[in-house]
Amino acid sequence: MKTLQFREAIAEAMSEEMRRDDTIYLMGEEVAEYNGAYKASKGMLDEFGPERVIDTPISELGFSGIGVGSAMNGNRPIIEFMTFNFSLVGIDQIINNAAKIRQMSGGQFNCPIVFRGPTASAGQLAATHSQAFESWFANTPGLKVVVPSNPADAKGLLKSAIRDDDPVIFMESEQMYGDKGEVPEGEYTIPLGVADIKREGTDVTIVSFGKIIKEAYKAADELEKDGISCEIIDLRTVRPMDHETILNSVKKTNRMVILEEAWPFGNVATEIIYHVQDKAFDYLDAPIVKLNTADTPAPYSPVLLAEWLPNHEDVIKAVKKVLYKL
Repeated sequence: MKTLQFREAIAEAMSEEMRRDDTIYLMGEEVAEYNGAYKASKGMLDEFGPERVIDTPISELGFSGIGVGSAMNGNRPIIEFMTFNFSLVGIDQIINNAAKIRQMSGGQFNCPIVFRGPTASAGQLAATHSQAFESWFANTPGLKVVVPSNPADAKGLLKSAIRDDDPVIFMESEQMYGDKGEVPEGEYTIPLGVADIKREGTDVTIVSFGKIIKEAYKAADELEKDGISCEIIDLRTVRPMDHETILNSVKKTNRMVILEEAWPFGNVATEIIYHVQDKAFDYLDAPIVKLNTADTPAPYSPVLLAEWLPNHEDVIKAVKKVLYKL
């Protein structure tokens, strides 16, 4: 094992895949000369040159469309958004072209493309730069949606995403790029659609993904002091979703809390809740609790932002609620 920052794991995954397959290229704003807005493509221009690491104008609609067209013609582009908030400018290309072209062409065209960049809040960046669109993209047939929470998962999942023949939305976090973690030496991939039990437990299942899962870890450490054993599941892939791992855990613990950094209406948590009540209702000993952001745009004020985001104290209260210990 070696220790890498999250950004280094991303760069390593892209570089390894580009060495393996010369149809892969990286395109986006500041990915080349500046080494990426978050230095997630550091050194790649020097190694692969300007034909495969391509700086673009500030035009997400334009370079998303170029990426889709080139994917239909035999390439495997990686399109970096400086933030997924900016993907809204190119969302027509993602939803109406990348996601649908295989079906609309009767299978004549694949679209092996990865759209990647940071998602959700990253401190005081205000309402239009602090949005989580995982459930938006996951609602679209034809797209796969991946949200890793640590460097090892990020590298293995990104390599699988790049090799996939379908369009993949790969969502990171500005607040995780500096995170360090152990990453396996040598070649490895992590299959899409497989969740990971990060912590074994017996009393309650906590499901989460992305950077907010750190709050679940903090809560579990605190709850352990009170003799409460939490099982933590990291979804890793939102679509396709690993319902089997979730259901098996709920059948063991009989209680569930879902922690998600997203608005509360019609999100990933609600999809999980539907499947659990449909397939494992008789195993539940308490209603499921989901924790989301407040149902407002993200505030700029740090005091309000702290109230807007769910945190480990909210997780502790939710766990005690499903255990009837409040």
